[in-house]
Amino acid sequence: MKMIQKLTDGWNLRSCSTGQSFETKVPGTVYGTWLEHGAMKDPYWRDCEEAALAMMDGDYEYEISLSPDEAVMGCRDIRLRFEGIDTLADIFFNGVHLGHADNMHRIWEYPVKSLMGETNKIKVHLYSPLSFIREAYEKTPYDGAPEAMQGFPLLRKSHCSFGWDWGPRLPDAGLFREVSLIGVNQASICDVHIRQRHSGGSVTLSLTTTVEAADDGACSCMLRITDPQGMSITYQMEGEKYQFSKAVTIKNPELWWPNGYGKQPLYQVEVMVDADGELQDSWSRKIGLRTMTVNTAADKYGNKFAHEVNGVEIFAMGADYIPEDCIRSRVSRERTKRLLEHCRNCNFNVIRVWGGGYYPDDFFYDLCDEMGLIVWQDFMFACAVYPLTPEFEANTAAEIRDNVRRIRHHACLGLWCGNNEMEMFLADNQWVRKPLQKTEYLIMNERIIPELLRQLDPDTFYWPSSPSSGGDFDQPNDENRGDAHYWEVWHGGVPFTDYRKYYFRYLSEFGFQSFPAVKTIEQFTEPEDRNIFSYVMEKHQRNAGANGKILQYMSQMYPYPESLELLVYVSQLLQAEAIRYGVEHFRRNRGRCMGCVYWQLNDCWPVASWSSIDYYGRWKALQYFARRFFAPVLLSCEEEGALSSSMNVNEENRCIRKAARFCVTNETREPVSGFIKWSIQDAASDICRQGQYSVEVEALSVCSYPWIEFPDIDIRNHYLSYDLWLHGEKVSHGASLFVPPKHFEFADPKLELRRDGETLLIHAAAFAKGVEIGNEAGDLQLSDNYFDMDAGEKRVQVLQGSMEGLYVRSMYSLMPDHGTIICRTD
Repeated sequence: MKMIQKLTDGWNLRSCSTGQSFETKVPGTVYGTWLEHGAMKDPYWRDCEEAALAMMDGDYEYEISLSPDEAVMGCRDIRLRFEGIDTLADIFFNGVHLGHADNMHRIWEYPVKSLMGETNKIKVHLYSPLSFIREAYEKTPYDGAPEAMQGFPLLRKSHCSFGWDWGPRLPDAGLFREVSLIGVNQASICDVHIRQRHSGGSVTLSLTTTVEAADDGACSCMLRITDPQGMSITYQMEGEKYQFSKAVTIKNPELWWPNGYGKQPLYQVEVMVDADGELQDSWSRKIGLRTMTVNTAADKYGNKFAHEVNGVEIFAMGADYIPEDCIRSRVSRERTKRLLEHCRNCNFNVIRVWGGGYYPDDFFYDLCDEMGLIVWQDFMFACAVYPLTPEFEANTAAEIRDNVRRIRHHACLGLWCGNNEMEMFLADNQWVRKPLQKTEYLIMNERIIPELLRQLDPDTFYWPSSPSSGGDFDQPNDENRGDAHYWEVWHGGVPFTDYRKYYFRYLSEFGFQSFPAVKTIEQFTEPEDRNIFSYVMEKHQRNAGANGKILQYMSQMYPYPESLELLVYVSQLLQAEAIRYGVEHFRRNRGRCMGCVYWQLNDCWPVASWSSIDYYGRWKALQYFARRFFAPVLLSCEEEGALSSSMNVNEENRCIRKAARFCVTNETREPVSGFIKWSIQDAASDICRQGQYSVEVEALSVCSYPWIEFPDIDIRNHYLSYDLWLHGEKVSHGASLFVPPKHFEFADPKLELRRDGETLLIHAAAFAKGVEIGNEAGDLQLSDNYFDMDAGEKRVQVLQGSMEGLYVRSMYSLMPDHGTIICRTD
């Protein structure tokens, strides 16, 4: 049997510059070790990032002395395996140089049997990534995203560790994944490839197993498949010595579906290799039985771009995922699970792994399999040009092989994408110093990568870039083909209603910034720092001028907040409303548009950014909005008012259309029926006019209702309230204003908050917009928050957090003389 000795404890990590050293564990990193021993300040605190960055001007060495396990020592072959080295390293075993590592995205493995003794020393010398990129850039200037350090494309390391427009410059180093001694006797499994063919209500699994075997031994291969109920069948695989294959047909399979479309049953597949009657090695994975592709067929609008699972086109709802921490050793399965559970519970069905970080751990994909989250997987190339030398090609080809083989069996894998935003920027000659660089791009993304995928994973859809219309620099952000990134709302400064001008086929990036929770701000600032234009607050805002941009957009919509607490509250409502405008519009156009994946889900440190969940896991208003606007059955309202007509209150002969129409989007595989109730109400929630529509919506379709005109309403005192009722239950509520909230004459809702066990009851005496419930600790998570409510009572469930110091507020708290009013019931 293959023997594995994990080399976790007993390491020493030393700074080659200062001589300072510490005992440490692997997996681990320099920053993680220094923080653990109190030898550096937290780089997230105030402006301590700069001192941490300076640490990476030096080299570091990991060393361990070990005695191999007897079982390992007795094996025919012994290998030293590094699952992840970040990034530049020379590896020595008992003083013998084994090799040089230069890619954190690869696995590095070396034979050491001939070098083994009773005691052995492993040394890994890590070189400064900063020195490397400076020298490399001076010799061969290849450029990229301006927020990152010059030369970052020249090193196969997480690009965003050198800085991004949401991340700091903290290029940590270390052995960030497991290190093992692996002992092999007669045979070991090198690779297992599983392919699926679905036909006539059955699935045929075709498995190919590649084995490395000793020349003097014969081996055999067995296959065991266990269904979701635990029933197993074992098969003899066909072949001899080095390669084995087997096709198995599963009748009446339990199909895997994305979240919201069905269940996620998983089958266990095990491969076992025997030699001389003894088990030599085994391989075990869980798979989901499904078909998965992207439909790009021509239609009356251009070309589709839709995930198609088991023959069903689904509407992608989700967000873009970035590395969860700059300090790699802080990422764990438990932390990732909490983040992905937030996604599942907020009706996500897609996660896009962005190409400027690193390929996530195995547990990330396992969790996405279990939760029904389709993974859009970028290869790790982003916002740059790369030198396609023979060495670079060989290095990245090995990287792609390692990761495709590791990930391809997962049910959640929806597509491979060549890179992030390179085709779009290179088409406009961004970062291009010479024409060769565009040629290198085409060779890499339209020949080398697809050829590798044809060998390694021909069944998974490949897309050359994001955004793209299919490649070859052919209008890569075309509205009518492929996927699009739309940033005019935010970077372009246009109003939220601008989304309604477009009908993108699949929007894989669009976003809007906000500040993180006040408690998060307190965790990286001193009291004197807590002004959004202070040095420290601007160090924790990596998009140039963005704090001012938040205020600029805020000025269009809200009264000026008179405290940091209210400023954070309003910024989060602003962000949530911006994304809601886009998502609801695109979901109203299901069929033409088939995806809304917003930028971004999470943060890698505490920062003002586009995230909906901040670094400490606190939900911003956007995450609560996402739960509502990604609801499987969505009632949305497209209103016409000042925002879409004229925001200038001094315009002569100002003419504002006052109208609205409703739309019900059914993203389930069953028809729904019910009714919509709507009413025009005044600020006190007295009804002035009302109506009702019956609802009959087929599965995976949209039903739109006629425009309703409201010519006589007072738009500063009247609002539109609407509810969706299904099966006798009110499943959603919304409210639309016909003016920006800053111009609405809110009445005092006299909010009251009462506890009833794990339920909170909120009472309002008048219309309350943007109701926020929080607590002193800043750790409250609720079934709903940041909602609008008519006069009356609403119940929400407490999902986590303390019940101490509860408070509630609404937009009325921003009105003159009410800026500090917070109603508390402890």
